[in-house]
Amino acid sequence: MQKSFTVGTKNFVLDQDKAEAAFAAKKVINGRQVPYFNILPLKFQWAYDLYKTMKANHWEPEDIPMGKDIEQWRDPKTVSDIERWIIRMGIGYFSAAEGIVGDNIQHVVREIVTAPELKLVLGRHAHEENIHADSLLYMISSLGINPHECEAMFEDIKSITAKNEFVNKVSQDLRRDLDMTQLKNKQLLAKNIFVFGQCMEGTQFYGLFGMVLSLYRQNKFPGIGQMFRYTLRDESNHIELFRNLFMDLIEENREIWTADFKEELRRTMAEGIQLEKDFIRDCLPVNAVGLSIEEFLTYIDYIADRRLEGVGLTPLNPGIKNPLPWLAEMMDIKKEQNFFEGRVTEYQKSSALSGASDDEL
Repeated sequence: MQKSFTVGTKNFVLDQDKAEAAFAAKKVINGRQVPYFNILPLKFQWAYDLYKTMKANHWEPEDIPMGKDIEQWRDPKTVSDIERWIIRMGIGYFSAAEGIVGDNIQHVVREIVTAPELKLVLGRHAHEENIHADSLLYMISSLGINPHECEAMFEDIKSITAKNEFVNKVSQDLRRDLDMTQLKNKQLLAKNIFVFGQCMEGTQFYGLFGMVLSLYRQNKFPGIGQMFRYTLRDESNHIELFRNLFMDLIEENREIWTADFKEELRRTMAEGIQLEKDFIRDCLPVNAVGLSIEEFLTYIDYIADRRLEGVGLTPLNPGIKNPLPWLAEMMDIKKEQNFFEGRVTEYQKSSALSGASDDEL
């Protein structure tokens, strides 16, 4: 079908069939490759909707006051050495981990996917990883921590090194020119998306999130706690992004979803869980500050099973219960999309709210 437009003495004919064929050729991978970034018409509506949500949740580290945190960090009577150690471990791990995630998005996943709206939301994801990395620099400089200590932590503490190697290997497997029409390479990509979305951001981040938020709940390190709250809100969108991307990739390429591959992913999650448990033991070497090591270890099993079920895989610990009910209200997976919803302006720059009065803000 064709549609013509006459403007003055010129006649323009648009071929709708050709446009519809181009739309049909939009795919997660092996789709139509064009040298321009034409998002419309949307085929993956969820990707654009999520991009808009992520953009609306924008925040900057400098917006968060750190005065109370600095005061507590310097006062040996206010916080314990174990509480300071939890913060150091958080900064040490995330200062490397956020960069690893962002690099994998930009140089692996975003390079392989072909639909422009997928590239759009992945670009936003990478941008948010930059914000998270920046927030860690803000914490380090505010507290006066020697930045070389952070470098040493993610190079010398074995539980941090092991977690980083776990995801880096999956990323490196795709950093070469691969034929993405081959089953083995499609499975490499699916595994990458699963590991980064469900194992790393979706599970391995949560032990530390819980510890920092438990301190925040006790009125310890309120600025850092606020940044972790905002980061967790972002992470819930990242997990959903990679879950949707994974599911659409499988739907387009059903040959990926073999019984052997499903078991490989479950084994990979089990490995990721063990690495996270080693890390939790290093973060919290003794039961202290109102935190139980065993409860956090069980919590990781609970979170991991929710992630597995979310992508259609059998849980590793069927029927496991959440051992930390207070955390359920703060970061339960089912509620993450509404996590600390509060006032929408809390997550938006005031400049984006033209015409809003002070009372409204």
